Amino acid sequence: MNFGLRHRISLIGPPLALAGLLAACQGNASSPATPVGEAPLTAVAPAEASADTAFAAWLEGARADAAKRGIKPATIAAALTDIAPIPRIIELDNSQPEFSNTFTRYLNSAVSDKRVANGRAQMKKHAALLAALEKQYGVPGRFLVAFWGLESDFGRDSGSFPVVNALATLAYDGRREAFFRDEMLKALVILDRGHITLAKMKGSWAGAMGQTQFMPSTFLSSAIDQDRNGQVDIWDSVPDTLGSGANYLKNLGWDAARTWGREVRIPESFDVKLASLDVDAKENMKPLAAWVTLGVRRADGGPLPTADIPASLVLPAGARGPAFLIYDNYRIILKWNRSAFYAIAVGHLADRLIGGGGLNVAAREGEPLRREDVVALQEGLVALGLLKSADGALGSGTRQAIRAFQNANGLTPDGYANRQLKDTIRSRAGLG
Repeated sequence: MNFGLRHRISLIGPPLALAGLLAACQGNASSPATPVGEAPLTAVAPAEASADTAFAAWLEGARADAAKRGIKPATIAAALTDIAPIPRIIELDNSQPEFSNTFTRYLNSAVSDKRVANGRAQMKKHAALLAALEKQYGVPGRFLVAFWGLESDFGRDSGSFPVVNALATLAYDGRREAFFRDEMLKALVILDRGHITLAKMKGSWAGAMGQTQFMPSTFLSSAIDQDRNGQVDIWDSVPDTLGSGANYLKNLGWDAARTWGREVRIPESFDVKLASLDVDAKENMKPLAAWVTLGVRRADGGPLPTADIPASLVLPAGARGPAFLIYDNYRIILKWNRSAFYAIAVGHLADRLIGGGGLNVAAREGEPLRREDVVALQEGLVALGLLKSADGALGSGTRQAIRAFQNANGLTPDGYANRQLKDTIRSRAGLG
């Protein structure tokens, strides 16, 4: 799993008290005056001293773990000396998005005309490399460039947080200590092997690194030295960046014989309950021929291919938005970043890079739901016995509950939520 710069996964939990690391407390007004010519003494608050002591103890344990893994003492000393938790990372880790993004807004940002133009330029510039990688790994260059564009804007924005310090901060915070502690130790392995210097090992707040936004574990399992200079460099080397992406996708199970999916057109009489609501889109998988029988066609009205491919239908903006038939490579994209919007954006951008146009069916432009709207909607579903709890996230469970409500009340059962539906659900639940 990647915790990328541009597509962050929020790890929600109580904030760590780090106020003592930000500033020392001053003495009160009744403290004795400081003698002339001497520097004032700064009082250390008990909370600050406690935080410093606790982190120092945690860090000592991390150094011991690193030594047990055979990491050189010099690497341990350089990386795990004079560091402290980074308050901004704690803020980002604990932040809840105010709005749930709409598919339209997400896609317009992820697959902008500027990104398409820049991506086409990169494909032309690196055509020979991309052809060689496709031959070696079975991943078309357009997909490699699409991932590259979404993860770091073709290397323009790879993150500025010191990776080891970021991972130490998240591990010390404690809610996913085992995961982030292991990633931090693996970052030390990368340093120990000389692939990158400590000063240049920068990434996202969650420790995702370089132009591919790999976590250290992904780097160690899949990153490669494509330019064969003795270092695996996903920060500054385009061959290593694209080669590592290709190797990672191959390791995840990319099907070299298939694409990701396609935009399609569904008839007005189509039963939208056949569309998948879960992120993995494994409900109602059917061969292409079965979808043809149901009246599904290409987005331009032409017939679907005749290949015997299992496919699922997804409606990311509801029944009145664009529809997509997706194949197994869509699920491979999800293993890079578990977001349906992201997976569609990668596929759509890859298509645009080789001359494809925009979507044939425009997504609805409604205002995104605030988190408080999602909670209010979920409270209604809970009151109606359709959902167990309200967590403020529009996950598959909430979408299934929405579909159940829609189906029972004569509404289009597409699992799509907006403010009007929220008000209808709360009214039916007697919540006003």
